[in-house]
Amino acid sequence: MFDPATYARGVPYALFRELRDHSPVCRVPEPVVGPWPAGPGYWGVFRHADVKYVLRTPELFSSSLGATQIRDPDTADDLEFLRSMVLNQDPPAHSRLRRIVAAAFTPRAVRELEAAIEERTRALVDGVAHRGAADFAELAADLPVQTLADVLGVPQQDQRLLFDWANRVIGYQDADYAQSSTADPASLTPMGRAALALRPSAPPVRPDGSPVNPRSRHGLPDMFHYAHALAEAPRPGSVMATMAAEGLAREEFENMFFILVVAGTETLRNSLPGGLLTLLDHPDQFELFRTRPDLTGPAVEEVLRHWSPVVHIRRTAARDTELGGVRIRRGEKVVVHHPSANRDERVFADPDRFDITRTPNDHVSFGFGPHYCLGAHLARAQLRAMLRTAADRLPGLERAGEPVRLTSNFLNGLKHLPVRWRTDR
Repeated sequence: MFDPATYARGVPYALFRELRDHSPVCRVPEPVVGPWPAGPGYWGVFRHADVKYVLRTPELFSSSLGATQIRDPDTADDLEFLRSMVLNQDPPAHSRLRRIVAAAFTPRAVRELEAAIEERTRALVDGVAHRGAADFAELAADLPVQTLADVLGVPQQDQRLLFDWANRVIGYQDADYAQSSTADPASLTPMGRAALALRPSAPPVRPDGSPVNPRSRHGLPDMFHYAHALAEAPRPGSVMATMAAEGLAREEFENMFFILVVAGTETLRNSLPGGLLTLLDHPDQFELFRTRPDLTGPAVEEVLRHWSPVVHIRRTAARDTELGGVRIRRGEKVVVHHPSANRDERVFADPDRFDITRTPNDHVSFGFGPHYCLGAHLARAQLRAMLRTAADRLPGLERAGEPVRLTSNFLNGLKHLPVRWRTDR
């Protein structure tokens, strides 16, 4: 379950079901993975009710004590830096930072972006329609990158930097993504080129030869340099302008940019091809989706449930407690598994069945509780636009080969999804 190579083959749904039935809260080891050292292990949580309980109870299960990634920060300084990120805070500190950018992601704000999202989606799809084939993972990746760049006020020339930064953070366990470098220096703005000059030429290491956490300040000097340069002259009305006006501490500002770039692109980049693959692999449901535009919203919710984009998130026990009949000690890691919760038979009838008419659909793909995903409305809008546009404007859409999965124990991702369609109209 911990090994990233497992997820390059597929999410272990059968194992999750066995654990839900027999060991819903159980001890999971953290063995050595490549250059990354072994960890102390953690308590895995697999049932829907327990996952929601952990996520809604920060006084028992803290985001701040050890941050939210399974792997412990390398040093006390690294942990302190990460604690200034909204994702790694508990209320009330978390609430203060969340409020600063929340206005950009409300349903009303997203509605104002929907026309641009739909126009952008049509342009992306129509731009390849004449070819009859494409890698949908690459095609879909441009939509969240362009949308986030618009929200942040990132110049169009620098948008590919967002793509590379997100790859390096989320895909550090995958050789194809760990050193992602797709931005063309000649096309970047001067501040983009200045940031690119600071990019590590190889994965940075510590004096003892151990790898630097790619999510740390030392792992992303180019991204943080760019964030400060962008804030010096932010586009009026952008999230960066709001952040610059709030007088955030340096660490808070850098980590807010970090979470917006990574969470705002990577999760959706993998939900989009994963969602299309799920539809194509269920022809009856794809036909229903294609002919019933009114089911677009419910279909997106079922895609999110069936293809949970985030595999896990960590909390740390704030005091001795009990969960699922298991005694958990203060300071121990507690890790919830979203794909397991989203297929819990206690909540979802016939949970392995993909059904775009399913209702209710109480999935936890956007989390639950105080850390419920700030960008959920924006993600849904982009999923609706891209999946509907692809179905409507690419006749005979089908797989054209095997998808290639991301090697990651954190993100349920696709690197490639070859598809084809007819060009006879």
